[in-house]
Amino acid sequence: MYQATEFNCGAIIISCAILHQVGDAYSLHMFLVAWAKYAQSETITNVPSIRPSILNPRHPPCYNTSIDNLYMPMSSLPPPSFFEEPLQGRIYYIHSESIKRLQSEASTEETKRSKFLSFTAFLWKLLAHGEDTASNATSRMGIVINGRRFLTESSEKTSTFENHFGNVLSIPYGVASNNDLKVMPLHEVAERVHRFVSTAAKEEHFRQLIDWVELHRPNPMVARIYFGLEESEGEAVVVSDGHGLPIKDMDFGWGKPEFGSYHFPWGGQTGYVATMPSAKENGDWVVYMYLKEKDFNLIDRIAAHEFIPVTHVSF
Repeated sequence: MYQATEFNCGAIIISCAILHQVGDAYSLHMFLVAWAKYAQSETITNVPSIRPSILNPRHPPCYNTSIDNLYMPMSSLPPPSFFEEPLQGRIYYIHSESIKRLQSEASTEETKRSKFLSFTAFLWKLLAHGEDTASNATSRMGIVINGRRFLTESSEKTSTFENHFGNVLSIPYGVASNNDLKVMPLHEVAERVHRFVSTAAKEEHFRQLIDWVELHRPNPMVARIYFGLEESEGEAVVVSDGHGLPIKDMDFGWGKPEFGSYHFPWGGQTGYVATMPSAKENGDWVVYMYLKEKDFNLIDRIAAHEFIPVTHVSF
């Protein structure tokens, strides 16, 4: 579903909704670029490929118990609570200088962390300063991993995998004591993030995930981090790297966009954060956040110098 709206000020806003059962954010990006090129009568260079058969399981299917720790049948979920605090959506702007500083603090002389991993570690450490002061309180941090690159590395169907329209995602996550996160230097938190990401950032993980889905058919499945089945598991946030959002490639004939963002109200109590490049292409970030009000209060109280709220006059 899409919509184009023109305002009295002359601004045009294009919005597009996608069902996650049909495609992931990478698929949406491909669609938007193809749509823009079609609107300009240009050649679509990366044609989306709709071939579910490229994700066929192995024979026989095989996986280890690590996949059971990340995914679960929806039939195992507890009934929804009517007393859950609703999540809210906000958009923040982060300057490139702040991102570089976080990367420097998250890195060591031996290991330089990526900006995205450094930001995720910073956010995990920041949210650990929330209202829950219990000594045994924990929190979970997950990262969305796009499996196309890892499946492509050993495949002769490189372009088919790269342009696959569908879902090729995994969401590994880590669990840590909030008290530990508070006192850890940022580079140690970043090391924890790197550890749980590295378990999924490889071909074998995605092959096992494909096999796992096959062996559980026809039961619908869900990523475990979306739901806290036990109170001791603590709160959870999933972070997605939206730097693939092709803002500069989405000219529909009115000029390049000035701003791009997401809105992802997936329900439940797990927060969602997506980082995106600023349309200014100067290294700044736009960060969409879907969190609890207390989390936003925390961000505004102790990290206002990093997170600048986006308003209608920001650009």
